[in-house]
Amino acid sequence: MGFPVSNLFLYFVLYSFLGWVMETCYCSIMERRLVARGFLYGPICPIYGGGVTLMILFFTPLKKNLLLFYVVAVVVMTSWEYFVAWVLEAATHVKYWDYSQYRFNLKGRVCLWVALTWGVLSYIVIFFIHPPIQALVEDLPIWLEFMLCGAFLALLAVDATATIRNLVLVALHVESVTQLGQELQLQAALGKAELSSRLEDSAAALRQRYSDQVAQLEQVSRRFRRVYGTLKVSQKYSVSHEDILAAAALAKEELLRRRDALKSLRRKH
Repeated sequence: MGFPVSNLFLYFVLYSFLGWVMETCYCSIMERRLVARGFLYGPICPIYGGGVTLMILFFTPLKKNLLLFYVVAVVVMTSWEYFVAWVLEAATHVKYWDYSQYRFNLKGRVCLWVALTWGVLSYIVIFFIHPPIQALVEDLPIWLEFMLCGAFLALLAVDATATIRNLVLVALHVESVTQLGQELQLQAALGKAELSSRLEDSAAALRQRYSDQVAQLEQVSRRFRRVYGTLKVSQKYSVSHEDILAAAALAKEELLRRRDALKSLRRKH
């Protein structure tokens, strides 16, 4: 589309870093502590690098029509944010940001005021920030440009591999905790209703496995939870401690009802 791939890659890396700086400053101020934002280990936020790359490719031809530019920017960038949130949630079963507390949100992944902000940021980037950066990148000697691309690509590959491994562990532990939580609910109901000591022993072992899995999930997700204060398990995979207690209470009520019915039957005979 008229841009060398090497230039686009350098733009991606640079704007990923600038996005990380912006996110880190904003979140650190809001939380009053240093928050090195981003799920990668390095100081980059790929969602910003990918977003600005989309701006460069698709919004630059619209600079002469500001209204169309703004509308397209809002739609494209909001779609991009929704897509990234959906991919991360589907792949890791974890929501890394959530706009549910704001009005006019879509499944907590995007919301109106952020969408409108994307349009303003796109205008600032394309009209004021990108022109000097583009001039700087285009003035780089070709040998230096390729060296930078090679170095950044290698670093990103190592970082992405380590991060994906951690994300896979988080996803596996979330699934395991969910499955064990559901089994624990069922075991609590069956064990208490049938007064089986063997089932009670099995439930105790299951509770221990559940506790171990929760501890492991806490460990592998610690870095993500420290960076994303609003991080939470996707509702589809969420089995809370309150759910387990509720299941136990229902099982206890069922047990008492059956005991009373059995006593009443014995009195009649």
